[in-house]
Amino acid sequence: MYKINLGRLHHRSTSLKAQRIPFVSLKGARSSTHSDQYAFDLDSVPENEAPACITPEFVDVDMSNNANASSNDKSNMGSLPPPVSHKASSSSMRKDGLPGDHHDVQSSITMSNLKQYLLQDVDGDKSAAPLSAYCFMTGFVNSVIFSAVFVWCAFQTGNTVQLSLAIARLFSGPPGQRDLSFHLADQQALCSLITFILGATIARIGDKIGCKTRAWLVLGTFIQCICTMAAAIAIWKSGQGSVADVRDNPAWSNALSFVCIGFMSASMGLQGIMGKRLNTQFTTTVVLTTTWCELMVEPSLFHIRRLVKSRDHKAVAIVFLFLGGFIGRALLDQIGSAGTLAIGTGIRFIISIWWFFIPSKVKK
Repeated sequence: MYKINLGRLHHRSTSLKAQRIPFVSLKGARSSTHSDQYAFDLDSVPENEAPACITPEFVDVDMSNNANASSNDKSNMGSLPPPVSHKASSSSMRKDGLPGDHHDVQSSITMSNLKQYLLQDVDGDKSAAPLSAYCFMTGFVNSVIFSAVFVWCAFQTGNTVQLSLAIARLFSGPPGQRDLSFHLADQQALCSLITFILGATIARIGDKIGCKTRAWLVLGTFIQCICTMAAAIAIWKSGQGSVADVRDNPAWSNALSFVCIGFMSASMGLQGIMGKRLNTQFTTTVVLTTTWCELMVEPSLFHIRRLVKSRDHKAVAIVFLFLGGFIGRALLDQIGSAGTLAIGTGIRFIISIWWFFIPSKVKK
C-alpha cells in the first residue's frame, strides 16, 4: 500500500496542463478501478484551483493490481517476435561520415600534397645529373641517325646549310643542264628540320604548366621517351640496315625510315627547349657550339685547383655528349639501330622518373 498526496498531484497536473500534456490516456482501457476513481479532465479545471472532488489528504492506494498488470505485460512481451535490427553497411557508414569519410579525406589530402609537389619549380643548380643525361642522349641518338644517313637529328645548323646548298644547286650550270632533282639526303635533312621544329613547338605546353615545374619535366621527358620508342619500332619494321658504307648510299631510304628520323628529331627538339628553359650552364643540351665558345672564354678556365660551376658544368656537358656518341655507335655494331634506340627509350624513361626526385627551388 502506498499513500499519494492528491493536493501535490493537482499542482503538478496544472504544469502538465499548461504544457498541453494529457494527464490521463485518452485511448485504451484503464488498468485498475482505482485509476477510474481518481481520473479527471484537466481542461475542465482552472489552472489555479483544485477540483472539488479532491481534497489535500493522503489516500491509500493498493499498487498490487498495477504490479500484477506490469508482470503480465512482461510475460506477454516474451512471446512477441524480436525487433528487427538493420546491420550498418559500408555505404551507410560512408554516408554517415564515419570510416569512409575519413578515408576520403585522407585521399584528398594526399592528392593535394602530390599536386603541390609536382607544381613546384625544381632547383636548376641541383639538376646537373638529369641534364648530363640529356647531353648523353644527344650523342647517343645522333650516333644512330648519322651512321645510317649522314644527317643530324639534333644539330640543325648542318641541316639548314645542307638545304641551302640544295636550293643553290637548282641554279648551278647552264639552263637545260641543271640538277633539278630532290636528292634523298636533302629529303632526310628537310624531314629532320621540320620535325625538330614540331617537337620544339610541343614544348609550349610547358609554358602553360610551368617550364621549370617538376610535372612538366617529368611529362616532357616521358614524351621524349615515347618518341624514341616510336622511332625504334619504325626502323625495326622497316627492315633496313644500320650503317651506311658511303654518303651517296644511305642505309635508310623507305617511308618507315623517314618516320624514324621524324620521331628522333622531334624528341631532340623537345629536349632542347626543356634544357634551355631551365637556364643552366648546360644551355640547350643539344648544340655544343655555344658551349665550346663559352668554355674557352671562361675566366676561371685554368683554375684547376678549385671547383667552378660555370666551367665544370660546361665540361661535363661536352664529356657526356661524347660518351653518348661513343656508346651509341658501339651498341649499333652489336644490336643494330632498333635495339640501340630501344635502350635509349629505357634511358629516357629513367630520366623522366629522375626529375621527380630533384629538390625544389628554395625561395629566397
